[in-house]
Amino acid sequence: MTSAPAIGFEYRASRRVACLLALVTLLAVLAIALSGVPLILRVVLVVAALASCYRALRRLNLPISAAGWASQSGWTLRGVDGEDDPATLLSSRSMLGMVLLRLASQRYGRLTLWLVPDNSDADIRRRLRMRLTVLRQGKPVQD
Repeated sequence: MTSAPAIGFEYRASRRVACLLALVTLLAVLAIALSGVPLILRVVLVVAALASCYRALRRLNLPISAAGWASQSGWTLRGVDGEDDPATLLSSRSMLGMVLLRLASQRYGRLTLWLVPDNSDADIRRRLRMRLTVLRQGKPVQD
């Protein structure tokens, strides 16, 4: 039995996710503006929608430059300063060609990594989906 190769990848925020978030916020603001609620309530709702969008966009820009998994050491996050920090996988999702990883570390707290076609390689996402399936099933990691 051979040990599984490590999976490592550089990480940067996805522009597609940010654009999609801005588009959804724009549609929400338009719907609020065209609604029949009183003007003061519309203003409050628009401000709340814009504040939520701003907060979500800030959460997309993470202070990490890379992440990885190895069978011996588990998950690791590399900060923009080059320091490595061990992490724990809280949950993961694979859908529509993207992979979402929720990781927690001592240094960075809880982070969500969005791996989509504009910020990651298709082969990395495929290997991660396969590895996450094996980890979810609790089987020994092997190739």
